[in-house]
Amino acid sequence: MPELTLIFIAIIILILALFFSFVPVGLWISALAAGVRVSIFTLVGMRLRRVRPARIVQPLIKASKAGLDVTINQLESHLLAGGHVDNVVDALIAAHRADLQLSFERAAAIDLAGRNVLDAVRMSVKPKIIETPLVAAMAKNGIEVKAIARVTVRANLSRLVGGAGEETVLARVGEGIVTTIGSAATHKEVLENPDLISERVLTKGLDSGTAFEILSIDIADVDVGRNIGAQLQIEQAEADKQIAQAKAEERRAIAIAQEQEMKAKVQEMRAKVVEAEAQIPQAIAVALREGNIGVMDFYQLENIKADTKMREGIGIEDISSDN
Repeated sequence: MPELTLIFIAIIILILALFFSFVPVGLWISALAAGVRVSIFTLVGMRLRRVRPARIVQPLIKASKAGLDVTINQLESHLLAGGHVDNVVDALIAAHRADLQLSFERAAAIDLAGRNVLDAVRMSVKPKIIETPLVAAMAKNGIEVKAIARVTVRANLSRLVGGAGEETVLARVGEGIVTTIGSAATHKEVLENPDLISERVLTKGLDSGTAFEILSIDIADVDVGRNIGAQLQIEQAEADKQIAQAKAEERRAIAIAQEQEMKAKVQEMRAKVVEAEAQIPQAIAVALREGNIGVMDFYQLENIKADTKMREGIGIEDISSDN
């Protein structure tokens, strides 16, 4: 009989241990003590849905103590969707303390979009300063100007979902700096009035479509760079020089080709003259044979040739003596 009693007691202890390990009674008591009404069956249902009740009940207690109207179903559905319940509740509390309009649906959407909703609320309360990389641009007189700007931004809670990030803001500010410097007549104008860059960039509405609101743009550093205009002129002159040299070389090659062609034509003409001169004796012989000319005519022709050679020789000597 005592053995049966011990077995019965052991079974009861085992059942109670299993019950308390499955049913979070301690958490239920903590919720009741905090003034949060949570049904024990709701906690059991969370266990069945494989949701840790502590991840829902503890944020719910924080929200209730902060005076927020948040239901347990909202927190559980957000957790099941893959959200961070603690971050959302902390962000709602911070927004409530800072008197910012932020609903649970908006905070959950921001969290599910992959942004840290608590950091966003903090940035809405305390703006953040982001610095652009070194931006280089050329003024109209060809002098390069380098500038670094510090941009003060505040998170816009209504545009956090689907809004562009800090990289887009920095890119747009850099583009505005380049445009402003490029429109300046001289680099001295930018150096004397760097606030012109801030004023012109701010008027462009660069925060449109982003998750931030630009509060101010301050030029942290501005410096003079290279004389790009002079360098471009030097490079252009060198390019023109090379083009002129190429054209001159082309004309020289054409002239050489024409000279070679003329020489070839002269050689061809000389060959024809030599060929014609070689046919003269044959023609004279045929004329003598056929009786078209007489012997005296032949001697007279030879005298004319000798006289012509003598005159050519005298002319060459006169030219040499004059020189």
